[in-house]
Amino acid sequence: MKYRLFPNVTQEKALDTTLYLCCQLYNAALEERRGAYKKSGVSVRYYEQKRALTEIKADLPEYKGIHSQVLQDVIERLDKSFKGFFRRVKAKQTAGYPRFKGRNHYDSFTYPQAGKTGAMPLEDSGKVDLSKIGNVRCTFHRPLEGQVKTATVKREGDKWFIVFACEVEAAPLPATGDVIGIDLGTNPNFLITSDGEFVPAPRHFKKSERKIGLLQRAASKRKRGSRRHKALKRQVAAEHRRVANRRRDFHHKTARTLVNRHDTVFHEDLNIIGLARSRTAKGVLDAGWASFINILSLKAANAGRRVLGVDPKYTSQDCHQCGHRQKIKIGHAYLCANCGLDMHRDVHAALNILNRGRDAAFCESVQSPALADQRSLAL
Repeated sequence: MKYRLFPNVTQEKALDTTLYLCCQLYNAALEERRGAYKKSGVSVRYYEQKRALTEIKADLPEYKGIHSQVLQDVIERLDKSFKGFFRRVKAKQTAGYPRFKGRNHYDSFTYPQAGKTGAMPLEDSGKVDLSKIGNVRCTFHRPLEGQVKTATVKREGDKWFIVFACEVEAAPLPATGDVIGIDLGTNPNFLITSDGEFVPAPRHFKKSERKIGLLQRAASKRKRGSRRHKALKRQVAAEHRRVANRRRDFHHKTARTLVNRHDTVFHEDLNIIGLARSRTAKGVLDAGWASFINILSLKAANAGRRVLGVDPKYTSQDCHQCGHRQKIKIGHAYLCANCGLDMHRDVHAALNILNRGRDAAFCESVQSPALADQRSLAL
């Protein structure tokens, strides 16, 4: 759950200082790992760097002003970056060695045991007690749910937010007995259901693209680092955040509608990363398919619903009635040359997704008889 913080001048300075020192610690820990391996082939481990924090505090008194668990989380972030790097190397993917962070690109720090120590939400007084920083005014626009586990303080432009990760018990919704397949798109529809419902694509970035472009061109004409250049860059960042917020709001509302209406939602298991590198990248990224599927899956899990991905191959070409395969141009109706089926191309694709999802659910229930009853809604 994300809430807006309103720190006073002293608190904002403390927050900025915390981010700066965390960034310095991250870069120093990364340099230690790199240097040790280059010079002697030795790998510095997480617990070694974690134990060294005591010495760092003794040598650098400024770090005493930061909660100990916040500093430990910085080391853990770096360790996760290296684990991800080695995992990608092992899988023969593009590895992406951990990089040093610039001051303006390190914009959050975490209290790992919020609710117990470090960060304590005070909803009655409308504040959050942050260790070493103070009681910061906070707008709790909705009540906290569940047990608070972690709290992350984020800087977004010139605004501050706190994100609480909470452990919440699932709240299953009553069964509807309905299943659906969805075909994701970019323009003019964001998704099309197997029931024939069309959800128009809002195209948030497309609507703001001209304004962002004008601001970027104006910034390019200013002296780099000048007051006006910085002001224009802040406006560009604010407009991008506005686009992201609108897109996220649309995803949440659309996902909530699907989860409330259907017990199981089938979608294409698309290679979104690959599509984001193709000629359709702009539309795919504007639609935010990966974010939508993630939000839909989380809402479904909390509501006792199911979201399953199916093989996307030939969903637009195979006739869902007779199985005949033929190519259909985008924007044209699907007219089967074998059985004469005539219907909207995307609705037809959604029906294929639904059928494949049902087949996959049936195979899964056969392989796990104990789960057959739970899967019956998807048949």
